[in-house]
Amino acid sequence: MIFLKTEDEIELLRQSNLLVGRTLAEVAKLIKPGVTTAELDRVAEEFIRDNGAVPTFKGFPNPNGAPFPCTLCTSVNAQVVHGIPGKTLLQEGDIVSIDCGVLMNGFCGDSAYTFCVGEVSSEIKQLLKVTKDALYLGIQNAVHGKRLGDIGYAVQQSCESVGYGVVREFVGHGIGKEMHEDPQVPNYGRRGTGSLLKSGMCLAIEPMITMGTRQIYLEDDGWSVRTRDGKCAAHFEHTVAVRRGKADILSSFEFIEEVLGDKAI
Repeated sequence: MIFLKTEDEIELLRQSNLLVGRTLAEVAKLIKPGVTTAELDRVAEEFIRDNGAVPTFKGFPNPNGAPFPCTLCTSVNAQVVHGIPGKTLLQEGDIVSIDCGVLMNGFCGDSAYTFCVGEVSSEIKQLLKVTKDALYLGIQNAVHGKRLGDIGYAVQQSCESVGYGVVREFVGHGIGKEMHEDPQVPNYGRRGTGSLLKSGMCLAIEPMITMGTRQIYLEDDGWSVRTRDGKCAAHFEHTVAVRRGKADILSSFEFIEEVLGDKAI
């Protein structure tokens, strides 16, 4: 069932999502060679709780029932999504996709950003730019009267046209009082197909794009998803409210990009 949100509910969603953006900015301050992903996670959880919210990922069960152990998903290089923070040391030239979710005042926030660690190759920077641009192309189609397939088509065409893979096994989603609500929001599709978009729908749109083929596999930890060919993947995510004429982006990359300065993608 798809729940349309009231204006008051959308504002509560905005507050939660802005906290996610501020949390990712705190994490951005720490990203450099030699830092562990566990340290990023520790800082994020402390910041979220200090701001009166709770991390929604921590304790979230996977299909096998195993709870996710951390606040952030930190996916390094060939990891696509759901990487578990731990002893992994970030190294010069790495990329790390960081996904963060919070629950505050009864509503969820969810956003993701892929960061460069030190100096990254131009080839990988291009992957990040195309993925981030694809997110905004998808968002341009999150308007009243269009259909879900219009969002997926925009993302898929922009990424596949330059030879990248579009992950199909993991998709965006509705969001509200629950982190994952209907509908699912694929990053592929055909124009004019899928559920009709209506003002008040709130969606997390999140392209997961690979440099090579779209084939992936699940690591032994039961959570981390990795490209089968070992090539890098990027992940950017915004939460938006469907409106007439133009989508309303409830999350924000502005806090992150203030920290990154001229190194922002």
